[in-house]
Amino acid sequence: MSILEVEGMDAHHGLLHAVRGVSLSVARGETLALVGANGAGKTTLLRTIAGSHPATLGRILYDGTDVTSLPAYLRVRRGITLVPEGRRLFPDLTLEENLLVAGRTGRKGDWNVERLYKTFPMLARLRKKRAATLSGGEQQATAIGRALMTNPGVLLIDEASLGLAPVAVDLIYESLAAVVATGMTLVLVEQDVGRALGVASHVACMLEGRIVLEGPAAKVTREQVVDAYFGLGAATPA
Repeated sequence: MSILEVEGMDAHHGLLHAVRGVSLSVARGETLALVGANGAGKTTLLRTIAGSHPATLGRILYDGTDVTSLPAYLRVRRGITLVPEGRRLFPDLTLEENLLVAGRTGRKGDWNVERLYKTFPMLARLRKKRAATLSGGEQQATAIGRALMTNPGVLLIDEASLGLAPVAVDLIYESLAAVVATGMTLVLVEQDVGRALGVASHVACMLEGRIVLEGPAAKVTREQVVDAYFGLGAATPA
């Protein structure tokens, strides 16, 4: 059963038509990797689903309810939470204070500080450090943890590996694997095709605002994704 559905969505940045007629469905417990080059429309699509950017056409359904007109904070309370590109932590608060602030705005559920520290042991060791003093990888893990504190039904993560050293990317994806193992539904924007295919159950590739390839990750080859990524021709899952 789908927990998130996007129907015929368009979104603009002024005159730029950033998202064009996108429809997709995400099943409960699924991890959808949304890949594509810079400017393909991935971030705009994710922000529109989260309520941070307005849709100009189409609908967003969460758990069967139309949330298209709801502001972002009400979507968080329903169960849609975004980890934005660039992390956007409160720099002068400690890691733990960042987590606790988020915990006041979300839904009731199983995710709390204690569970986060068990899932992300590195965060427990850093709990009293100011967010501004954390490394890029530590900040990204904190941003994911902060989002989980809202007890989302769908977790949207924008550019999980962007700007991070390889060792930090390894750490983030180890943490994501632990989150996926809990049954969390994820939509993950990622430019690293190999990373995306490694964690996802489904994959969708965007090009010039449209989804040009979509299917189960096990049936989509890296070559098909690369062809779709660069617009080298129609590619369909095996």
